[in-house]
Amino acid sequence: MTQSDLQDLLLTTAPFDQLSLDEVQQLIAGSTILDLETGSVILEVGDHVTSVVFLLEGQIEVSSATGKVFGRLSRAETFGFKATRGKARASYRAAAVAPSKILRIPKPALDAIWAAHPDFDAKVPAFGPERFMKALDDPATPGEGQAQSTSSFQSTPSGGMDLMTMTVRDLMTTKPITVPPDTTILDAAKQMRSRNISCLPIVDGGALVGILTDGDLRDRVLAEGAAIDQPVKNVMTPKPITLPPDALAFDALVTMMHKNISHLPITDKDELSGIVTHTNLVRAQSRSAVYMIGEIHRLSDARSMAEVVSQIPTLLVSLVDAGTSAHKTGHIITSIADAATIRLLRLAEDKLGPPPVPYLWLACGSQGRQEQTGVSDQDNCLFLDDAYDAEAHGAYFEALAKDVCDGLDRCGYVYCPGDMMATNPKWRQPLHVWRGYFQSWIQTPQPMAQMLASVMFDLRPIYGQTGLFENVQTETLEMARKNSIFTAHMVMNSMKHTPPLGLFGQLTTTKTDDGRHAVDMKHSGVVPIVDIARVYALSAGITAVNTHRRLEAGREASVLSQDGARSLLAAFEFIAMTRLRHQAEQIRSGNKPDNFLVPVEISPLERTQLKDTFAVVKTIQQSLANARQMGG
Repeated sequence: MTQSDLQDLLLTTAPFDQLSLDEVQQLIAGSTILDLETGSVILEVGDHVTSVVFLLEGQIEVSSATGKVFGRLSRAETFGFKATRGKARASYRAAAVAPSKILRIPKPALDAIWAAHPDFDAKVPAFGPERFMKALDDPATPGEGQAQSTSSFQSTPSGGMDLMTMTVRDLMTTKPITVPPDTTILDAAKQMRSRNISCLPIVDGGALVGILTDGDLRDRVLAEGAAIDQPVKNVMTPKPITLPPDALAFDALVTMMHKNISHLPITDKDELSGIVTHTNLVRAQSRSAVYMIGEIHRLSDARSMAEVVSQIPTLLVSLVDAGTSAHKTGHIITSIADAATIRLLRLAEDKLGPPPVPYLWLACGSQGRQEQTGVSDQDNCLFLDDAYDAEAHGAYFEALAKDVCDGLDRCGYVYCPGDMMATNPKWRQPLHVWRGYFQSWIQTPQPMAQMLASVMFDLRPIYGQTGLFENVQTETLEMARKNSIFTAHMVMNSMKHTPPLGLFGQLTTTKTDDGRHAVDMKHSGVVPIVDIARVYALSAGITAVNTHRRLEAGREASVLSQDGARSLLAAFEFIAMTRLRHQAEQIRSGNKPDNFLVPVEISPLERTQLKDTFAVVKTIQQSLANARQMGG
């Protein structure tokens, strides 16, 4: 994992996403990356906790002193904040259950963060969705409704946005089967069997008075040898914990985790409205990025992966509804494409055998920049070690590229219209050829070279030997930065996409295939800012490819003024967010999302804001062109 990758991961993961790039860099500088073998113990019960652990790769299992497993942590999850801050001893054991890589953040590195952000880790949830599922798969409670805290470790769920925005009304089972308190245990059990349900709410005069579950039958009837002709009120869990219908689904998850229960009645003014069970939450959570990525990595064919990827529109809507920034939404959506790519590559290796020479699969375009939305094709390429021999190794990498690109297409990431994919032999070459490509594009900046450079300067390693790219990237950026002619051509190339404003500052539209007069929110909206950010990145030798990160880095490198960076960052977020809201609305209406926004379909205020934002971009675009013409 490169320094840039680590920074990106922290900047898009709570609670670190509250920090500036500079703060994250300082945090990393004061921390240590450790590789762990399976079985490596990170914490033992009773150890002084002096650092926070952030998991980069692998899995960490958390268990009690008696061996009870609380759950497992996976990539981008965190634990230890509370204990580190309070100089406490560990009340749990943490050990790697797979080869893992962690970032250990010591207390001294965190003290500066806490001084600047006193509530920095206040919103870190105590339990993530993976531990929820694990705990409910192996319940250890004597009866529903008895409070029992399962653990004291903290962690951060990654991308489980559905539960953060849905209410329990959205996922509960409505009109559950109920029985009165005097129903016999035998009759109640028969109803549960015939209806294939795991619990029965007990209702008296319309009011919920208790609940009977599989656990109650096991522990209070069978294990105790209780008579089955007695009423259920004698063995039910009385006065069970409840939530109202307008509570967040996430509240239900946390409540069920904290109380170690698998069934949660939902009541409105003491009357039963529905019930939330393990199954309800798993179904809702199955649309989260965390769940989707986990599913992708365990599947063995593209057809099954396509079913998971097809849930992205639902995820996109939930992210928009949650008010998630466009910057973070892009990272979350792109993480699913990355997972699909990595899984397909591993499946191809399983099929074809180990690669004959080292290689690196890279993404470009929106996936490379981590800015994917609900509409994405694929752009990718292969860097091969210079030991590559076309006659001996060509068939292997041709087959690998075909398997992966075909699989991505089946998953919904359609083939690139411009054929910029690893299946094209031109984009599947050894390192020395790639060096030649970049050198020729920079030294002879013809229109086609400018276009190719624009795409290939957005490369991001996805899988393989990252060292194949790092030196090439450094050399290329240095070469580009020193070539003023090439930079000038790239500036002019960035003027090809202009904000959609007419002579008098009115929105201009284009006619779509279906006859609508719309604003192209991709090519006329986000692309002009993407192009501007790329120019500044090239002029400063900035390695970041994400537009948001490029603009921030450009400000720090002083190639972009504070005001200019602030304006472009705000403009990029507003335009990208407007585009995402448009796509979310299309998805809600049952339509395929696109990039074409019809101005009359948004409010007058939004139209005014959009015009003002486009005007800012146009002004900065013209200033950049003027500065280059004057040799600035």
